[in-house]
Amino acid sequence: MPPHDETARVSSGPVRRPPAARATSGSGSSRGRSTSARGGTSASRSGASGRPASGRPSAGGAGGRPPGNRPPTARGGAGGGGGKKKRTGKQRRRRWLKIVAGLAVSMLVLLGVFVGVVYATTEVPSPESVQNAQTTVVYYSDGVTEMARLNDGENRTEVPLDQVSEPAQNAILAAENRDFYTDPGISFTGIARAAWNNLTGGSTQGGSTITQQYVKNAFLSSEQTFSRKFKELFLAVKLDNEYSKEEILENYLNTIYFGRSAYGIEAAANTYFGVPAAQLTAEQGAVLAVLVRNPGANDPETNPEGAQSRWGLVLDAMVEQGWLDPAARDAAVYPPVLPNTGSTAGIPAGPEGHIVRQVLGELRRSPFSYDDQQIYTGGLRITTTVDKAKQDAAVAAVNDVMAGEPGNLRQALVAIDPKTGGVLAYYGNAQASSDDPNVDTTDYAQAPKPPGSSFKPYTLATALMNGYSVDTRRDGSSPQEFDDRPGLPVVNSGNAQCANCTIKEAMTKSLNTTFYGLAYEVGPDLVAETARTIIGLPDVWDAENNDSTVSAELTGKPTLSSPQTGVTGGSIGIGEYEVRPIQQAAGFATLAADGVRHETHFIGTVTDSAGELRGIGSTTSEPAVPADVARDVTFALEDVASSSKLPLDGNRPVAAKTGTQGKDRTDNSDAWMVGYTPSISTAVWVGSKGTEAITNASGRIIYGSGLPGEIWQQFMDTVLDGTPEEPLPSKAVIKGDPDKSVPEPRPTPVETSQAPVPTSQAPAPTTSSAPSSTAPAPTSTPVQVTPTCGAAGLPPCGSPAPTGQPSQPSQPTQPVAPGQAGRPGVPGTDQ
Repeated sequence: MPPHDETARVSSGPVRRPPAARATSGSGSSRGRSTSARGGTSASRSGASGRPASGRPSAGGAGGRPPGNRPPTARGGAGGGGGKKKRTGKQRRRRWLKIVAGLAVSMLVLLGVFVGVVYATTEVPSPESVQNAQTTVVYYSDGVTEMARLNDGENRTEVPLDQVSEPAQNAILAAENRDFYTDPGISFTGIARAAWNNLTGGSTQGGSTITQQYVKNAFLSSEQTFSRKFKELFLAVKLDNEYSKEEILENYLNTIYFGRSAYGIEAAANTYFGVPAAQLTAEQGAVLAVLVRNPGANDPETNPEGAQSRWGLVLDAMVEQGWLDPAARDAAVYPPVLPNTGSTAGIPAGPEGHIVRQVLGELRRSPFSYDDQQIYTGGLRITTTVDKAKQDAAVAAVNDVMAGEPGNLRQALVAIDPKTGGVLAYYGNAQASSDDPNVDTTDYAQAPKPPGSSFKPYTLATALMNGYSVDTRRDGSSPQEFDDRPGLPVVNSGNAQCANCTIKEAMTKSLNTTFYGLAYEVGPDLVAETARTIIGLPDVWDAENNDSTVSAELTGKPTLSSPQTGVTGGSIGIGEYEVRPIQQAAGFATLAADGVRHETHFIGTVTDSAGELRGIGSTTSEPAVPADVARDVTFALEDVASSSKLPLDGNRPVAAKTGTQGKDRTDNSDAWMVGYTPSISTAVWVGSKGTEAITNASGRIIYGSGLPGEIWQQFMDTVLDGTPEEPLPSKAVIKGDPDKSVPEPRPTPVETSQAPVPTSQAPAPTTSSAPSSTAPAPTSTPVQVTPTCGAAGLPPCGSPAPTGQPSQPSQPTQPVAPGQAGRPGVPGTDQ
């Protein structure tokens, strides 16, 4: 028997296989064994017996393992190919960690070198080199014609820190930077927050220390960029190292803008309280501290509630810091503030002043997010969207039509470009500011007022998306009762009748019963949702930019609902809930743009004094309703202007709607005319400061087809003169559900005062002098017997009143009871 069994496994018996570590150490032998294992003979190296020289079994040859059955160590170890040993996963991770750590350390070293170099080369300007205030100019849309120059009448007085009372200093610190005396001049959390806001498109303001604010206001521009923030940080740190905290605070207090053209705390103390800064109390100091962030919005004269609320928070912060005794806080009373009789900061006193105020509000909001100091001293060049010629036409139309009319009447006109959302003309009042406290300077273009029947296009848009068409026939007879207001019938203006009218005909005749019924059937909340989307209304009324035109009754309440109950009822269909004139112009502009809503805005571009672009106005747009819906609404509105005896020159195609809101059964409080072509949408409102009855110089009730219609007609004819005629839809495209229509009308005997109406016709017209005994008029709605609409010499039922006066007595919708849909005491009418 041979000394080695050729069939035996290499690992069998007592023979031990060498460890892989030792096998891989000899590169020469390993290479030889690998060659042997691939099929060569090892006899020359192992001898005749088949054993290797070491006396261990050979990996190949006659006495070794077959090539296909080599153990793993024969491949990667003693018998494997001559490559390096593979790294384990742990070893690879360690290697990458070392690389990453090395890169991080290198970057930190480079960053440290960079920061050191920048810090060493940064020069801190002296306080004497503080930038002088630069005048900001507001232009009309041509970018050349000036509307206003801001920062006129600057009031600035500098004082040393020891001439500012300690309570006032503490109030400013409590509001702006409680850790001022211990921080390094910058706020790391504020920096991170500002960086995040920049990346996400939020406000670039907020989180700055007093040192950073001082650097920004005194030495840097107002641009909202990372580079400016970067400069601010280095300057703030170096300023903090080179100047004492007291010096920084002194310079800061002398450069803050407090509103009313007051720069520095000394000027502010005199402007608001008539005392020097050295005599300011903690309560007075807290009033001024509230003004630092936004003096225009927090002026106690224009926003007393907001100013006093923030004032209390400042005092509470002073108590927390140990700067005010709790007992003194409990006894604190808001101090009296002097009236604003100083400079208007360049804001015009006339109608254009309201435009400038809207521009300022837009600058304070995103995407600009400027504070008042940047606005008034930054040397900005603001080009608005307002066209000078159109603005002049708006002022002229109001002045011409309202000449000789009662002094209690107020007017508003807003024109918007449907293609962009830019405001083309804006009239909110004849006066934007006045030294006479008895002069009304309210901006009525921003005042929420019930739109009456000028709201009906939104009701129609909702119906068109829910199975109706403009050819759907509805019962427009008057009066009618609905389940959501039992015992309170809805009445058409003049008690007009149309028991079987298409919705387009009902729109032209402005039948309240038809549109109340539509809103009730499709759902009042759905009408509200559609209207908010078309107009761009928020869900809740808020005093935007602390606008005093939003009453306390509405603030915080849902829009398009009863302010008493928060409920939206069928009255929304006939415009009983408030909207602003500017919002009506915007809503109709959406319809003119085939259902695409462009955000309403006043600013075109903003540049600095060197002409470098700093921002552009809104370009936001979104589809509000389908194009076919908007076009069919437009088609339904095309006969209103001519039927109201308000056609445009040359019978230019125009879509329009009148609107009137009744104060009670006999008086109106608000009258509207809103209309558009594809290039301009204009809303006109005439009313009073409150809800008092409005009558013209002849003592007649004012309807939408009266004074508002005349203003609208004159303005539109003027601004469209010489422009190409723009076509409007010539037919409807939406096919409604036939089941939504009432049956086609059947021929009926002609109604006369001598012959009663056949009992088969329902409901019986309440204007007949001989009502059917089987269908008496409801006793809750008195009927005017003579004269009757449709009689000889009088216009047909549903016709609008002649300009300036009604053709028949007004029969507005009865008030809605509390808890029901609508606002009690303010029924809807229209003519």
